[in-house]
Amino acid sequence: MLPCSSAVNNSSPPPTPYPPTTNLSAPNDLISKGTLIVGSDTTYPPQEFIDTATGNPIGFDVDLITAMAQKLGLKAVVKTANFDTILDDLNAKRYDVVISAISINSDRLQKADFVPYFQSGQSLIVPKGNPMSIKCLPNLCGSKVGVQSGTIELDALNVQSKACTGAGKPGIQLTVLKDQTAVIQLLVDHRVDATFQDSPVTDYYLKQNAGQFDIGGTVINTVPEGIAVRKGDTSMLDAMRAAFTAVKNGGTYDSLFTKWQLNASQKVGS
Repeated sequence: MLPCSSAVNNSSPPPTPYPPTTNLSAPNDLISKGTLIVGSDTTYPPQEFIDTATGNPIGFDVDLITAMAQKLGLKAVVKTANFDTILDDLNAKRYDVVISAISINSDRLQKADFVPYFQSGQSLIVPKGNPMSIKCLPNLCGSKVGVQSGTIELDALNVQSKACTGAGKPGIQLTVLKDQTAVIQLLVDHRVDATFQDSPVTDYYLKQNAGQFDIGGTVINTVPEGIAVRKGDTSMLDAMRAAFTAVKNGGTYDSLFTKWQLNASQKVGS
């Protein structure tokens, strides 16, 4: 794990955009039923969360997959999923595709194929004023930290905790929950010293809770996020690629970044 003094952003190069295509065709089994069943962990604003007024899923990811489904002549039906089992549920055919701020890594590529659509980093949320001066993961030794299960942030915290104990320092005291909203509530209730999550989630809660939270340090480890399809399902993968390209080239992609107040640097190919 990098020390605080290192200003290195362990970023991956943005995925290469897909070439323009007009060959928009949904897989035959979807054409017959007319719907695209989408799994999403709807506790992760601003990408996917529940509108308290309507009870319906909303967010950048929800709008994007809805627009993509429309390009294929389908209606997107977004169903709430548990993030830590979401790819297993995809492979069990509970969903046709999954969009849920899933960072693409080697472990996940063994379970699914992905269409990159977003660039996201990781960041810490701390109480206003950062009373414990938490600026990077090595500062977390001995601290209480909230994190969502099944995430790459949990993996990183486990690695850092081992590094802490290996250096003769106390490990990180982790509270691991399935619901990202509940993770943030831990900080609100002063039950943890920090939370660790994708950077768009940090940005969202800093805006929604002005004067209550700060970011701890800077954004690290920028990686692509992807729409997941079952491994080897080439017809679905091709359909998702074509639909994403159509939505991106048609201007909807850019308009959704504006609508959800996302950073332009998080665009694929930016």
